[in-house]
Amino acid sequence: MSDQVQEQIRQAQQGDASALAVLLREHYTFLYKYLVKVTMDPLLAEEIVQDTMVRCMERISTYNGSSAFSSWLITIATRLYIDRKRRWKREAEWKQQEEQGARSIRWRFESRGEEWSVVLDALSRLPTAQRVALLLKHYYGYSYEEIGAILQIPSGTVKSRVAYGISQMRKELNEDGE
Repeated sequence: MSDQVQEQIRQAQQGDASALAVLLREHYTFLYKYLVKVTMDPLLAEEIVQDTMVRCMERISTYNGSSAFSSWLITIATRLYIDRKRRWKREAEWKQQEEQGARSIRWRFESRGEEWSVVLDALSRLPTAQRVALLLKHYYGYSYEEIGAILQIPSGTVKSRVAYGISQMRKELNEDGE
């Protein structure tokens, strides 16, 4: 590592924003090209580069010089990518469990001779956040403020989720000819 880079790192660690900006600018293209090859997705690579740069800004004081600065950035970027892949895998598993749960419930209804309505079917296809907000508002009659307190989110977010849920339900039901 050159003396100039070491000096920029030292200055950045002492709070010099312009030194940090120069460091990040000098390593941006290198990191982006690495991530394009890792992710095989230029948009995702761009997102992870940006996340890496933010993480670097937050943690520049922890860089100890035991490896090259570029290696430190690659380590951060790689870990962010791996974490994102793990999160996607968990989300896919949750979605699959939800779909299996909906099929299982439908089977139980139908095996007992109970009706599984198109409304329940459409409701089962909503994302969980919208389904919960919609049920609490229109089935159980809670106010937006009460739902916000239950879910620990702002009432405006509840309103958005309910509106999105209603919109999606209308689309689903209209596609089914209802």
